[in-house]
Amino acid sequence: MKYSIFTVGMPEYTPEEAVKKIKANGYDGVEWRVTAIPTDPAILAEKPSYWRNNLCTYDIETIDKKAADIKALCDANGLEINALATYLNASSDPKVIERCMKAAVTMNCPKIRVNCLQYDAKVGYNELFKQAVAGYEVIEKLGKEYGIKANMEMHHGTIACSASAAYRIASNFDSRYIGVIYDTGNVIYEGFEQYQMAFEILGEYLDHVHVKNAHWVKKEVEGVQKYVGDWATFTDGYADFPAIFKALKKVGYDNYVTFEDFSSEPTDEKLKTNIAYIKKIAAEV
Repeated sequence: MKYSIFTVGMPEYTPEEAVKKIKANGYDGVEWRVTAIPTDPAILAEKPSYWRNNLCTYDIETIDKKAADIKALCDANGLEINALATYLNASSDPKVIERCMKAAVTMNCPKIRVNCLQYDAKVGYNELFKQAVAGYEVIEKLGKEYGIKANMEMHHGTIACSASAAYRIASNFDSRYIGVIYDTGNVIYEGFEQYQMAFEILGEYLDHVHVKNAHWVKKEVEGVQKYVGDWATFTDGYADFPAIFKALKKVGYDNYVTFEDFSSEPTDEKLKTNIAYIKKIAAEV
């Protein structure tokens, strides 16, 4: 098993700074955040953050042009590029998906993230399912052309929030080109199934694992106190990491595990302590 960092979790560092820290803390690879870079001066003047002014991000408009330089940067620091984490989905422009696959080829990166569709009650699940399958049919053809896999992340709010729901979509395709990312934090929000059962359901489509943590807290929502999901540290949330890694071992999973941590702890501290915590658990099971 190998370990990597999804750079969404290092918003205050440039890629050049990030790769040195990732390597120094014992990770094997990096999963680059790839999306549109904000141009609004007000956003660019903000303190770096996960989803707005994130400095550890490559622009999706130029990712193919920068691919060789990105690979050289990672090679120089002894890191593999295990995935490109885009925010594209099954209905995104195939030309943009193709651009990211071309970049992945240059980087010797085997996969990109292309998520499933958000659930929309006005459209309905059945229609969204048809749209998602139609979209992944096009994406699968591109994957075959470039030798790159597209993975959908199990994510709350989408029609692939659980292992069962993700499998229903992915199973229409060749697992060499369409796969699933199991996310240990997202399933706390929505879509949890027993860990081993979830991995067994996904079977050959389980291609990648994101590790992060979450919990439920009481907050005021539109003037009413409700329990809502929120991110947590690795040691203070609901994810049962010993059970997760025991189940991964049981099904023979030996691919990359990528770290995300949206808690308020300092980035440098998370880089150091999270991998030590997870490696210890993985070794014990």
